[in-house]
Amino acid sequence: MGRTILAAVALLSVTALAGSATASPGNANGHFDRPQRGFAPSETVLRDGSPADVGLDPAPIDAALQQIAAWTEKTPGREHPMYAGAVSLLVHDGVVVRRDAVGHEVRYSDGEGTELPADQQEPMRADTIFDVASISKLFTSIAALQLVDDGAVRLDAPVAEYLPEFGVNGKQAITVEQLLTHTSGLQAEAQLWKLPPEQRIPSIMQLTPEHPPGTNYTYSDPNMITLGVLVQRITGEPLDRVVAERITGPLGMRDTGYNPPAAELHRVAATEFQADPPRGMVRGKVHDENAWSLGGVAGQAGVFSTADDLATLGQALLNGGTYAGNRILSEDGVTRMLTDFNGDFPGNAHGLGFELDQRWYMAGLSAPHTAGHTGYTGTSLVIDPLSRSVAVLLTNRVHPSREWGSNNQARQALAQGMARALAVRPEFGSESWSADRPGTLTTDPLGPVSGPVQVTYSAFVDVQRDADGVDPLLLESSVDGTTWQPVAVRADGPGAPEGAQEQLAGSGHRSWWQVRGSVAAEPGEQVRLRWRYAPDDQYTGRGVNVDGILAADRDATLLDGELQADRLHPEGWISTDR
Repeated sequence: MGRTILAAVALLSVTALAGSATASPGNANGHFDRPQRGFAPSETVLRDGSPADVGLDPAPIDAALQQIAAWTEKTPGREHPMYAGAVSLLVHDGVVVRRDAVGHEVRYSDGEGTELPADQQEPMRADTIFDVASISKLFTSIAALQLVDDGAVRLDAPVAEYLPEFGVNGKQAITVEQLLTHTSGLQAEAQLWKLPPEQRIPSIMQLTPEHPPGTNYTYSDPNMITLGVLVQRITGEPLDRVVAERITGPLGMRDTGYNPPAAELHRVAATEFQADPPRGMVRGKVHDENAWSLGGVAGQAGVFSTADDLATLGQALLNGGTYAGNRILSEDGVTRMLTDFNGDFPGNAHGLGFELDQRWYMAGLSAPHTAGHTGYTGTSLVIDPLSRSVAVLLTNRVHPSREWGSNNQARQALAQGMARALAVRPEFGSESWSADRPGTLTTDPLGPVSGPVQVTYSAFVDVQRDADGVDPLLLESSVDGTTWQPVAVRADGPGAPEGAQEQLAGSGHRSWWQVRGSVAAEPGEQVRLRWRYAPDDQYTGRGVNVDGILAADRDATLLDGELQADRLHPEGWISTDR
């Protein structure tokens, strides 16, 4: 009962998501600092357009796509290309603003990276079909939530109520919700492919949890394998048929499903050359060994899809579960997917199916209800309700070997390109000062002053704040221009930290803060001020903006940044109207 109450409270905290859109379509078009409330209009369907059509700056997107293209070859610090090829697709406000394909579907002949002759290599296409790996978990989750909508399954019910054979070895109390949020206590992996076929699913049913249910977060394939079996048991249909009839069919996702037909093999990106098990170069069959051992259809992996199809799924969820007149999930169901049920496990925010607020691949699009998932083969899907944006990156990074490394930098680059393309409207006048990399904004000497200097300004802060590191914005002062001291400030506004702070950080609120601080100074001294942005090197947000700078002592205004912009000296900062 306690867990159910917590879930209800979590849902109440985002009632704006569950309601119909109250703002007119496009009223926040192209803006990062005007977060949308509610779902997009249900009639929104994807159409092609340009960044300019929806108020986006194309330059950050173009820069991201150039970098993604560069990673198809060796780059400094990498022994191998990051991936053989990639397809990127970006959506904002229902408009597909970029669709880009680079590199190759097939490039190598073996696991050592021997390149095929040029005439046997196959170029990547915008409609290339990818093994999306763990993004498959979203389809299983939606299928399960459809059963919740139908009243056939209860989230707080023990899984054993639907799968009696599961209720052994300490699993009797594991609930459906805990499978969806990876809090069941089950281990991360199982090696079903090493077992005889008749033992594979029974071995999942016989697992003993590593932790008591609800006490630990462990991202677990057995959770989703079990959920897939549950869907099949309740519907009486194979999982692939359920997904086709209840999700991909209604949404018109023609290129999405399990075990792609041989006629489409020429459009399928190759994955890994596998020696154990001895599968050779895998193409058109699921890469995940467990899903492969289950005939290519499993709750945790097995789905193949295209960038356009995944964008359609993303828009359907932004619309509140409907697309082109076909509803696949209730608004309540979508809200549950976008609501964090894992508040007890900081850093592992998770809705029912979706990961939430994961800056490591969502970059500047990250926010409490930004939803997404990645796939081991090199895929990612990010859905940002606040800006009504979707970012899809599909790569075959395991071609020819998983040992060639991660493509997280590319995931970050695409999401950050979209975030930077969205405008942050100046709080005052026509421009504000902006930084998305380390730098300083320094004033001329101010004074001689009559005493302490009061400083006020507006700050837009979208920078990381967590236990692993902070991207801080600092206000500092100096009387000699060499030695700088932090100035404690107080910020007011949505998401602002409470009390005096020597650095400002925060993300997801997407609102301007009003900031004030006091600089100790003796009469007759001259004071310099500087704003310093010191981002973490690994995971950055959209960055920071400062506007409306005023500095005064008890007798006079010492600096009005709107009227005296020439007295501010940027290094790494720019003056921008967005």
